[in-house]
Order: sequence, then structure tokens, then C-alpha cells
Amino acid sequence: MSFLRRLRIEPFIVAILAAVVVAAVLPATGGAATALGWVTTVGIAVLFFLYGARLEPRELLAGVKHWRLHSVVLAATFLLFPALGLLGRWALTPVLGEPLAAGFLFLTLVPSTVQSSITFVAIARGHVSAAVVSASVSNLLGVIITPLLVLALMTRDGSVVITWDSVGKIALQLLLPFVLGQLLRRWVLPVTTRIKRLALFDKSVIVLIVYAAFSDGVADGIWSRVGPAQLAWLIAACCVLLAVVLGLTGLISRALGFADRDKRVVQFCGSKKSLATGLPMAAVLFVGQPVGLLVLPLMLFHQVQLIVCAWLAGHYGRAEGTEATAA
Repeated sequence: MSFLRRLRIEPFIVAILAAVVVAAVLPATGGAATALGWVTTVGIAVLFFLYGARLEPRELLAGVKHWRLHSVVLAATFLLFPALGLLGRWALTPVLGEPLAAGFLFLTLVPSTVQSSITFVAIARGHVSAAVVSASVSNLLGVIITPLLVLALMTRDGSVVITWDSVGKIALQLLLPFVLGQLLRRWVLPVTTRIKRLALFDKSVIVLIVYAAFSDGVADGIWSRVGPAQLAWLIAACCVLLAVVLGLTGLISRALGFADRDKRVVQFCGSKKSLATGLPMAAVLFVGQPVGLLVLPLMLFHQVQLIVCAWLAGHYGRAEGTEATAA
């Protein structure tokens, strides 16, 4: 693990890639696939219950003081990104095919990350408390907004089908556990804070979801439909998407006269997409669809954003440190 960190490789990403490889070689079939489906269903529900329990309501109320900043972050997450996703889907469909292009659109509809957004803002010496609020609000609203965006933008042409059964599952697996977590927070949080390495559970659920999605994909012949050229196009598209959003959020925050500390919040919280939230949502939303293909763009974008934003945050942090020393 320490060796991977010295190479700046996140062990979680290695685990996800390993799940893809294992699914390609030893996919879950028959009874094992059924059991895996039940395990992931329960895991997703527990995951969103814990998300609700961890979210501090007072942080959301405190965010009212920075409503302009948080409004820009939410607009970048749920307006700018989807607009670019629609454009990207139109441009990429001829070279990627419909499922991967739809997956590219889906990645633009999920909420922002929490942990990495806050971490990068801290490294960049930005406004950390504002980052906590922005990232938390994005995830809270994303539980509702992302499924609505999927219904509005991904089902009109019939390439992705969302049934009322899927809507019911969203309520049971995502919204209900999240609300229960908020209601029971005062009793649950003291227990969870005493459990060491609880984050390992979150990541384990995500890895299981990836394995289940790609096991289904192998059965559907996913690898026969994704070639090296398509992967190259997809990685390039993810890089361009991130560059455009980072550039636009920087320009917008500068035009609105935000202080440098707040600019970092807008850039890092407004440019992230959450793998931890997006994958469970995809597993619920796209039942019976080629989930492996639909989540592949999100997995690639997640890795791109970690690499690029880690470098950018370090650059900002060093620049701030140099200015402080000079002063």
C-alpha cells in the first residue's frame, strides 16, 4: 500500500481495476450472481444510510452565509456539466457507440465528491469549511437531482430505459436509507465514529458494485464492444471535459469577484464527479441495461480528476506558500 502511494497510485483505484480484471476472467454467474445482487443491494442501502448519518445538518445551515459560492458550485455540478455532457454525447456517439456515449452523459449528471474535493481545497489552501458545505450539499441534492436528470436527459430517445420499478428502487435503496440516517444520526454517529477503518466498508461496496456490473458486462460481451481506439477517445474526452470545467469555473469565480480561497472551492468542488455515489446510483437506475459500459466513463473520469486536481492543488498550495513567505 505504501509503495502504491509513493507512486501516487490510489489503492482504491487499483482495487477497482482489479475487480474489472477478475470480472473479465471469473465473472459471477448463476447462483453466485444472484447472491452478489442481494449483497450489493443491501450494501448500497447501508452505504446511503451511513451517508445520511455522517452529514452534519448544521453545516448545511451554515452554508447560507456563502450562498453565492455554493450556488456557483451547484450550477457547475448540475447545469454546466450536464450541458457539456449532452454536447459530448452528441459528438462522441459516432466514435464510441451509444452505450459509452450515454455513459459519458451519465458521468456529468452525478454529484460532486466529498472527501477528495475537501482534501484538494485544503492542499490548495482554500476555504475548507465552505468546501465541506458545498460538497455535502451537492451529495445531498444529488440523491434527488441525479435520478431526475437521468429521467429527463437519458430516456427520451429510448436508448436508456427507466421504469417505475427503478424509481421505486431509488426511493427504497437511496432516499429512504439516507433520510433514516439523518433521522437516526444522533444515535448512529457515536457508534460509527468508534469503528476504525469504516471507510473500508464504503470502498468495498463500490468494488463489489464494479465487479457485479462488469460480470454482467462480460456476459453481455462488453469487451468485444470496447476497442483500444474507443478507450483512447474516451480518455481524451474525459481530459477535455475536466479541462473545460476547471477553466470555466476559474473564469466564473474570477468574474464574480471571489477571493482566492473561495475560487479554490468553486474549482475543486465544481469540477468533481463522485464515483462513490455514481456507481450505486447506476446499479439501481440501469437495471437490465449494459451497466458496465455506462459506468466506464465515470470510472475513467474519476481517475483523471484525481491525477489532474492533485497536481493543480499542489501548484496552488506552493504558490500560496511562496506568497506568504515573501510577505
